[in-house]
Amino acid sequence: MMTDVMEQNGGPVRPEAEQGGHEAALPPGSRGAEPAEAQTGTLEPSAAARIVQIRERIDEIDHALITLWQERAALSREVGATRMASGGTRLVLSRERDILERFRSALGADGTQLALLLLRAGRGPL
Repeated sequence: MMTDVMEQNGGPVRPEAEQGGHEAALPPGSRGAEPAEAQTGTLEPSAAARIVQIRERIDEIDHALITLWQERAALSREVGATRMASGGTRLVLSRERDILERFRSALGADGTQLALLLLRAGRGPL
């Protein structure tokens, strides 16, 4: 189940691919008639420029997170396959508890949810 993300003005945030044709492929700030405020949420030029810079870094971090997520899931599947091929169990619950605790300690309740998603990505649903 997906929930819509809402802009501060109350309208839904749509993926760029849904927002219109070729514009989604254009770099930030080059969307033709789209006002600066629609892109950044502000009309103040220096604030808008800073928001664009920050978002570029966020996009870089997102790319790294996705790459690391995929690598982690593949490694986790390999561990499980190796363990089962050698006659071991499908899961090692103490290991999963350690991971859950590590993420909870570092990130709180959201960390627990993130760890659960990571574990599921590597081993599949229980």
